[in-house]
Amino acid sequence: MATAQIIQHLKPGGIESLALTLLDQLNKNTNDALKTNNNKTNNKYKKFLRTFNIGLLYHLDINKNSAIVRKYMKKFNYIASAKRTFKIESDAIKNLSTQLDKNFERLCDEIRSSDGKFVIMGVGKSGHIGQKISATLSSTGTGSVFIHPTEAAHGDMGLIEKKDISLLISNSGETDEIINIIPSLKRLSYKISSLTGKKSSTISKSADISIVLNTKDEACPLGLAPTTSTTAALAFGDALAIALLESKGFTKNDFASSHPAGKLGKKLITQVEHIMHKDSDIPSVDKNTLLSAALIEITNKGLGITLVEDKSKIIGIFTDGDLRRCLNQKLDINTTKIKDVMTKKFRTIAGSALAIDAAEIMEKNKIFTLVVMKGAKNIGVLSMHDLIQARIL
Repeated sequence: MATAQIIQHLKPGGIESLALTLLDQLNKNTNDALKTNNNKTNNKYKKFLRTFNIGLLYHLDINKNSAIVRKYMKKFNYIASAKRTFKIESDAIKNLSTQLDKNFERLCDEIRSSDGKFVIMGVGKSGHIGQKISATLSSTGTGSVFIHPTEAAHGDMGLIEKKDISLLISNSGETDEIINIIPSLKRLSYKISSLTGKKSSTISKSADISIVLNTKDEACPLGLAPTTSTTAALAFGDALAIALLESKGFTKNDFASSHPAGKLGKKLITQVEHIMHKDSDIPSVDKNTLLSAALIEITNKGLGITLVEDKSKIIGIFTDGDLRRCLNQKLDINTTKIKDVMTKKFRTIAGSALAIDAAEIMEKNKIFTLVVMKGAKNIGVLSMHDLIQARIL
C-alpha cells in the first residue's frame, strides 16, 4: 500500500508516529550512505535531507509543538541560512561591476539624448523589479513608466511612442509574454534594450542594446525562486538611475519638485517663512519692560520666549533659560527690567532659508528658537515645535 494511502487510514495522532518512523529511517540510511561519499557530495545530501525533513513536516501539517517537529526543526539554523543568502547575493553584486561594458554607456547616452520615455517591461518577479526601477528613475529626473507585457498586448502598447526607449527585463531571456510583443515594440519604439542573464537568449539577441548580468547561483537552495538574480537587477537599476542623476547634475531642488507631498519633499522645499510665527504672533516687549510684564507676554504668545526691542530694533531675546537664572539669583520680577537679564547674542535665520537648515542650526547650537530676519528687519520667530508640526523633523 502506498504511503499516502496508509496516512489516509491513520487514526488521529498516528500520522506523527508514522512520519517520525519514516524520517528516522531515512536519516539513518542517508547518514550510512554518506560515509562512502566525498565531502562535497555529503554536503549536497545533507542540504537535501534538511529540506526534505522540513518539507515533509509542513506537507503533513503536523502540530508545531509535537515531538517530531521539536526533533527535526530545532536543528535548523535560521541565522546561518540568512547569512548564506547575504553572502551569495552580496558576492553577486560585487561581481556586477566587472560585467558592465560599453553597452551600459550606450544605454545611458541613449536615455540622456532621448526626448521620450524610458519604458520598462517585465513579468513576475522581474516585473516587480521593473516597477521599482521605473519609480526610482522617475524620482531622480529620468521620465519612466512601467508597462506589463500582457497589458501591452491588450492595448497599453498605445502608450509607447516612436521616441521612447524600452527595457525588457527577463533573467532567462525567454519570457513568452515579452517575446510575443517584440515585433510590435520594434515598430513602435525608438530603441529596445534588454536586461537578461543570458547573452544567447531570444530577448537579448532581439535587443538593440543588450545588458547581460550573469549571477550564476540563486540564493534559493532549490535554484527556483528568483533571489540573487532579482537583487542584481535591482542593483543595476539603482546604478543606472544614479549614473543618469550624476550626469545631469540633478540637485536637491530637482528632487523636491518630484516629491512635493512626501516628507523628503517637504524638507527640501519648505522655507522658514512658510511655517514661522509672524505679525501679532511674535512675542515682543520694549527693553524697559518689567520682567513680570514680559512673563505675561511670553505666556500669552506661547513660544517660551520673547524678543526685546529698542525702537523697533531687536536687541535681545529672553528665554526660559534666562528665567531660570533670574530665579536662581532671586531677582524681583516686579522691579527687574528685561534689558538687564536678556540674552544679547541670539541666532538668526533668513525667512527664505530652508526649514531643514533651521533644524540643523538648532541642533548644532542646542537651542529651540531662531529669530527670523529679512535684511535688518525682524519678520518672525521659528521654534522647534514649528518644525515638528510641519513634519520637518
